[in-house]
Amino acid sequence: MLQNLPLVSWGNGVFMIAVFAIVCVLLIAAVLVLVLGGKNKEDIN
Repeated sequence: MLQNLPLVSWGNGVFMIAVFAIVCVLLIAAVLVLVLGGKNKEDIN
């Protein structure tokens, strides 16, 4: 039964890691845009 788990499959494992990495990069980029954007707006005002 363990052999049928998706986590055992290398293809699915690499796909899940890639998706996780992309999500992390997007979250970090969003935080940076919010932080830098907030600071720039405060400096302009």
